[in-house]
Amino acid sequence: MATDLLTLSVTEASHLLTKKEISAVELAESYLAQIEAKNSDLKAYLEVFADVVDQAKVSDDKRSAGSHALWGIPLAVKDNILIEGRRASSASRILENYVAPYDATVITKLKTAGSVFLGRTNMDEFAMGGSTENSSFGPTKNPHDLSRVPGGSSGGSAAAVGGGLAPIALGSDTGGSIRQPASLCGAVGLKPTYGNVSRYGLMAMASSLDQIGPIARSVADARLLYETIAGRDPLDSTSVELVEPKATPEAFTIGVPYDTLTEGVDEEVLAIFNDTIAKLKGAGHLIREVSLPNLKYSLASYYVLMPAESSTNLGRFDGLRYGVAKSGANLLEDYLKTRGEGFGPEVRRRIILGTYVLSAGYYDAFYGKATAVRELVRQDYAQAFAKKNSGVDIILTPTAPTPAWLIGEKVNDPLQMYLEDIFTVPANLAGIPALSVPAGQTRAGLPVGVQLAGPHFAENNLFALGEIIEQL
Repeated sequence: MATDLLTLSVTEASHLLTKKEISAVELAESYLAQIEAKNSDLKAYLEVFADVVDQAKVSDDKRSAGSHALWGIPLAVKDNILIEGRRASSASRILENYVAPYDATVITKLKTAGSVFLGRTNMDEFAMGGSTENSSFGPTKNPHDLSRVPGGSSGGSAAAVGGGLAPIALGSDTGGSIRQPASLCGAVGLKPTYGNVSRYGLMAMASSLDQIGPIARSVADARLLYETIAGRDPLDSTSVELVEPKATPEAFTIGVPYDTLTEGVDEEVLAIFNDTIAKLKGAGHLIREVSLPNLKYSLASYYVLMPAESSTNLGRFDGLRYGVAKSGANLLEDYLKTRGEGFGPEVRRRIILGTYVLSAGYYDAFYGKATAVRELVRQDYAQAFAKKNSGVDIILTPTAPTPAWLIGEKVNDPLQMYLEDIFTVPANLAGIPALSVPAGQTRAGLPVGVQLAGPHFAENNLFALGEIIEQL
C-alpha cells in the first residue's frame, strides 16, 4: 500500500482522500517512511516536522464535502519561506535558530487549503547558488545519482520531489532556482509571472527578481499548487490581480532562439532538445526561429543587479536585529565577526560585489547599465511575443545547458557555476513566466528538462504545452 501511495499524483490522492479510500494519516506516514529511508543520503530536508501525523489527523477530522484538492496532501517548503512558529534559517548559520513570527502569504493560503507540511528543505544559503552546495548545513544530493548536485538554490525541494520524499514542494526562483533544479532532478518547476504570487514572508534575496513557485512530479500537480498560492496580496505591493487566462491554441507557434544554442550546451542536452522539437512538429505545432539579440547580455546584467539587491537586503543581518550575534571589542567588530562567521563564502562574495557596484563612482557604470540591459531583454521578449509581428506563443529552450554535474566539480569556479543560469535568468529579468518540464534522460540516466517561456500572465499556455510535452 505504501508504495502505491507514493506513486499517486496529487489529483489521484485527492480523489481517494475524498472517497475516504485512504486517509491523510496513511499518506503522510508513507512519505515519512520514505524520508526516514532516504533523507540521510539525499539531505533534501533540513528538518522534518514532528507534528506531521498530527496535522494529517486534523485534516482527516475536518475534511468535508467540497474540501480543496490539496486538503490532506503533504508538501515540502523551502527553508526561506516563513511558517509561523517554525524555524526558518535560509540554510545560513546566521539564522540557524530563527523562529518565524508569522506565516508567509503562500503558507496562509495552503493552510486554508488544508495542506500538510512535511518539513523545510535544504537550499543554497540565502538562495545564493545553483547547486545547493552552498548550504551551511551540507549539500543536498541528486536523487538520480548521489555523486551529483540537484541544482539550486531550491535543490532540497527538487530532490524531495524527484526522489519521492514529497509529492509537491514550494521553491523560490530568482534566476532559475526552481526551474534548473527541477530539470536536474526530473521534476516540473514553474517561475510565475512576477507579481502573480505574493512574496510576503519570503526571505528576500533580490526583490525585483524573486518569485515563489511550485515544484511537482507533473504539470497538472504544478498547476494545482500554483493556482492555490497565486493572487493579489495587500501585504505585497508588487503583487497583482490575476489576469483571466485566454483560451489556449489548438496548435502552438513555438519560437526557438537557435543562436543561443551554438555554444556551451551539452551534446546530449541538445539532442534531447532537438528531439522534443521534432516531436512537437510531428504533433502539428509550428516551430519558428526567433531572434533575442540581447539575451547574450542577460547573465552580465543579472550578476550586477542581483548582488546589488542582495547586499541591500542582507544589510539587516547585523547581529542586532536577527539571528546569531558575535561579540567583539566594539560595535564595528561585532558587525565584522557576526557577518564574517554567520555568512558563508558565496554570500560574502555577492555582498562585496553588490556593495561595489552600488558604490559612488561605479553606480552608473555598472548598475545603471545593467538596468538598461534588463529593459532591452524585456523588449526582446515583447517583440517576439507581439501578435502584430506574427509573434510566437511560447519560446522553447533547454532549461539548463548541462545535466547534473559532480558535487565539488564547479564549487571553486563561480563563473562556470553562473553559466548554468544562461537559459533561466532572462525570464526573471523580463518578469515573464517560465516552466521546466522533463524531456528525457542522458545515457547515464540523468534527467534533462526543456523550458517554456511565455508572455506575462500566460501560465495557462505554459501548462497546456507542458502537458503536451509530457505525452510526447
